[in-house]
Amino acid sequence: MPALPDDTPALPLDAQGILELAARSMFQLFSSVSQGMFLVDRTGRIVWVNEGYQRFLPDLGFSSVDQFVGRTVEEVIPNTQMRRVLETGQPVLIDLLTNKAGTFVVSRIPLRDETDRVIGAIGIVLFDHPETTLQPLISKFALLQRDLDDARRELASQRSRTLVGAGLGDGQRRAKYTFASFVGSSPAAAEVKRQARRAAQSSSPVLLLGETGTGKELLAHAIHAASSRASGPFVSVNIAAVPDTLLEAEFFGVAPGAYTGADRKGRDGKFKLADGGTLFLDEIGDMPQSLQAKLLRALQEGEIEPLGSNKLVPFDVRIIAATSRDLAALVREGQFREDLFYRLHVLPVRVPPLRARRSDIPALVESLGEDLALRNSIAPPELLPDAMALLAGQPWRGNIRELRNVLEQAAMRSDSSTIDAAQLARVLREAGVEPAAPAPVEGAGSGALLGDDAGEDDARYLRPLAQQVAELERKAIAAALKAHGGNKLATARQLGISRATLYERLENPE
Repeated sequence: MPALPDDTPALPLDAQGILELAARSMFQLFSSVSQGMFLVDRTGRIVWVNEGYQRFLPDLGFSSVDQFVGRTVEEVIPNTQMRRVLETGQPVLIDLLTNKAGTFVVSRIPLRDETDRVIGAIGIVLFDHPETTLQPLISKFALLQRDLDDARRELASQRSRTLVGAGLGDGQRRAKYTFASFVGSSPAAAEVKRQARRAAQSSSPVLLLGETGTGKELLAHAIHAASSRASGPFVSVNIAAVPDTLLEAEFFGVAPGAYTGADRKGRDGKFKLADGGTLFLDEIGDMPQSLQAKLLRALQEGEIEPLGSNKLVPFDVRIIAATSRDLAALVREGQFREDLFYRLHVLPVRVPPLRARRSDIPALVESLGEDLALRNSIAPPELLPDAMALLAGQPWRGNIRELRNVLEQAAMRSDSSTIDAAQLARVLREAGVEPAAPAPVEGAGSGALLGDDAGEDDARYLRPLAQQVAELERKAIAAALKAHGGNKLATARQLGISRATLYERLENPE
């Protein structure tokens, strides 16, 4: 129990007892109302877990408590930040943790003895389904954040125009996107934005990994815009789009008259253009080996040598690289330098594919539709429930880029702003993709819940989605309660919801 301040009057025995009782009561309260709780000692070793936390053990790879207790927290809980709490003594009251067991809202609180020395820490799982429990809060925050970022962009744009108009600025390249531009509030989207925001606070290289079309370049812009280098230039180069013979000049620049036909004034390379800001190297996995060594040396020494020059030019650049290829495999195959890989692989951020965040599809469709309408001076496309369900069921190998293309084709071919599943299916087939079966649209505000027999003339699919979901919930809860003899704790665990959510559903079945 924490020591009392020096100026605190001595407590009578009954008051001291009340204080100790309060401490025990609060511990018991947290243990009972939280979704799970555990304790670690000062070395970071798990010493106790409560009954609520034990339900997560199978997902973490443990069949019994005995296998879990006694091991260091990093061994058993992936992505935990508990070690930082033990080392700094500072609590982390609210954080989002994602690992094999799911996504959780957690608290981490250091425990101290009478001398104020950290003797351990307590980890508390506050919510185990934040995408459901905190959805209203997340949506409200995302809206506020988007408004704030829009205002910041407008102010920055006005300032830039003012400076250029006054002859005080050079109109240098700026980031086009912020984190609000990365649409989505699913656990996968929230986690990648959390990691990217942390990366923005550092000056170390960032490596964005993920399939093509997932939004890696957008995140690169957002990281720069949220970093201390936001006032500096953001310069990007797509390595796959530049011929190998021109890449060296593209990166390092060309000295005046370096070769026949070269500009007499010389030409600055991307490193020089990005000085004081961020250099984004897209498709770094396609860089030819002949240039990898020169790039590594430039990153290590902080200086470049323009083509045809003997003069070393210093630079100050933060590197963000991206690739859709497996860099580790390229290293093993000898196609990518291992030392360069480790130089870039400091803050890796894996961008999830669209199929891992299907609940974001309605929001993405709305955002893409608004952009489509602005660019083409048309009304935003309105997708019918069967169309939205069809989109939710596709594998989206091209991710958001493919989704944008399908949506744009359907909108341009439609005689009205309304789009149904048949129109989308035709677009997919013409692109050589056989449409997959429709899927429920998680998080959609309207529409029908489509199953394997979707498309049949069945009246149950003509009711609002909220009614159908509520009916399914009631049936699932009733069946689970019956199977567990009315035990609400066991019922909540089987259904994968919190006890508070179960009680709320029982009290308000509609």
